[in-house]
Amino acid sequence: MSRLLVTGGAGFIGSNFVHHVVRRTDHHVTVLDALTYAGNRASLEGVPEDRMTFVRGDISDARLVDELVSLADSVVHFAAESHNDNSLAEPRPFLDTNVVGTFTLLEAVRRHDRRFHHISTDEVYGDLELDDPERFTETTPYNPSSPYSSTKAASDLLVRAWVRSFGVRATLSNCSNNYGPFQHVEKFIPRQITNVLEGTRPKLYGAGANVRDWIHADDHSAAVLLILERGEIGETYLVGADGERSNKEVVELILELMGEDPQAYDHVVDRAGHDLRYAIDSTKLRRELGWEPVYSDFPAGLTATIRWYRENAQWWRPAKRATEEFYQARGQ
Repeated sequence: MSRLLVTGGAGFIGSNFVHHVVRRTDHHVTVLDALTYAGNRASLEGVPEDRMTFVRGDISDARLVDELVSLADSVVHFAAESHNDNSLAEPRPFLDTNVVGTFTLLEAVRRHDRRFHHISTDEVYGDLELDDPERFTETTPYNPSSPYSSTKAASDLLVRAWVRSFGVRATLSNCSNNYGPFQHVEKFIPRQITNVLEGTRPKLYGAGANVRDWIHADDHSAAVLLILERGEIGETYLVGADGERSNKEVVELILELMGEDPQAYDHVVDRAGHDLRYAIDSTKLRRELGWEPVYSDFPAGLTATIRWYRENAQWWRPAKRATEEFYQARGQ
């Protein structure tokens, strides 16, 4: 496992993983990223040049993917179109990247017999009622509700089929909502933080009762590396840090931690088909592989995240205006 190919390594979760791997191991990382609007080369600044090779390219480019996979020992697949609002406005890129791109990678690791880990989302399971005591497990039936989550569900099923039909050495993980450094300002937490930093009131979809299960990107990275090293081939592991909070609670906590009135936000029109609640049961990952989150205190993790955005305005500010124009055109 000394040579890792990380797809989507300039994106939010992927770049956090690259930094984690370089800090914690001796592996060399090759990053393959198309640098769409959600990918940012600056997210990889600080990684020593002798530890990382960056390749700009598309995971659907079969020739390029085959070449890079042939040079790697293992592939960690983060690359994805991932924003629900964008998938509702224009579904096609989600099919191209999440389905065709995953197929292209699977065929390459099949040809070269490489270890493969596939990163997915808890959104493939649909949603839970707000008063439901249950949480998602590895055996929860799939019930995706958006173009984004349905294409991720399709990619998960492709991985499982390639394991069973062709003997591909793959594992899967489905993670709850991530937060932390390097997350694009279109996403919920960084959008609210950067709004406050720019003197704009945060925006809350509908009543804000929707619940998400939050995990810091560093904890997710640690889980992925552990699964890659010790996970059982063909198995799925759910990654969550028991961080359930309503969107309303998160907005109010952000305002409080930033020294603002916790009620100083605006309600905007809700997202179409907005899932009610996600909740992860990560018992299998904890019991079988011994993983535990470091950021078990959500306010502490959120405080660190706020500090990062406050100190790195040059990273997020170039994308802020276009992001807000996108939302304003939709009354959000």
